[in-house]
Amino acid sequence: MGWSTKIGRIAGIDLYMHATFPLLFIWVGFIYWVQTGTMAGVISGLLFIAVLFVCVVLHEYGHALTARRYGIGTRYITLLPIGGLAMLERMPKDPRQEIVVALMGPAVNLVIAFFLFLLVGLSGGGAEVMQPTFLPVSFLQSVLFANIFLAVFNMIPAFPMDGGRVLRAALTLRLGRLRATRIAARVGQTLAILLGVLGLFGNPLLILIAAFVWIGAAAEAGASEVETRLRRKPVARAMVTDFHILRPDETLADAVDLTLAGTQKDFPVIDGGQLVGVANQGAILRGLRDHGLEGRIAQVMSPPITARPNAELADLLENLQQGEARLICILDRGRLVGLVDLDNISEFLRIQSALEER
Repeated sequence: MGWSTKIGRIAGIDLYMHATFPLLFIWVGFIYWVQTGTMAGVISGLLFIAVLFVCVVLHEYGHALTARRYGIGTRYITLLPIGGLAMLERMPKDPRQEIVVALMGPAVNLVIAFFLFLLVGLSGGGAEVMQPTFLPVSFLQSVLFANIFLAVFNMIPAFPMDGGRVLRAALTLRLGRLRATRIAARVGQTLAILLGVLGLFGNPLLILIAAFVWIGAAAEAGASEVETRLRRKPVARAMVTDFHILRPDETLADAVDLTLAGTQKDFPVIDGGQLVGVANQGAILRGLRDHGLEGRIAQVMSPPITARPNAELADLLENLQQGEARLICILDRGRLVGLVDLDNISEFLRIQSALEER
């Protein structure tokens, strides 16, 4: 995670804080100092933001743990100045499951708000609870209304917010995923323009949110286009068939020679005609540092990830993007017949795009 620091691991999911996140506390502290002129006011404001982001983390875990029920892991959760981001390995293919995963984040905030409502009522603040304010009579009221705001705001139908995913999934049931994604992305970008205009005349934070929504909508639409182009395309149409191999007993110097002589960076390792591993560029460089040029390929190779020639390119792209492998070896009846990596798939997409433009 570039520009981020790991701050913990909860329920098997790493929690990161982006380098810009502390800027939020500086900004909030300044605002409360201007409004109250006291250190007590500043501390109260910072405590409110800290508690609010605990709620944000719980919101993201609502998504992550629900996705886990459908067999989808979460790579990490990152805290940003404008909220949290749960990086799922993928979104559910079933639109109904996608709706459930998207709704569980706001649902967590509503559950928190409900229990805070009960707590405020028990503490005798029930009469004031209908008077929302973020410079409150009651600290609990502030957190209560902040959770309601988080739930409502996240349900705005704009990627990459939860409402945008619900909209896309609902449209998918009738229009198909690609068309639904395009429509949801257009809606999201339209809302981003409106938020940006409002930000010019009011809160500058809206401009940052608008940029986040615009970029997220464009990225989601682009990813859906790529997935559609690769769906039902067999690996055999795109795999590299002209490649070099290494043997376990060869030296790292041999790998360096092959790397410098061409463009191949990752190598399948063959022993007795059988695929036994993969030596990728990162492992080779670490091996050079630890063992020098005389180190053996057997010392740096890792178990191979394989697929068949009739597998779908879309599925292989998912594995490569998740970081499970840099190189996928294509086997036909146990014999290595090709290789696929991200560069290879990108070239295939560029060729397909050129043919379509013609």
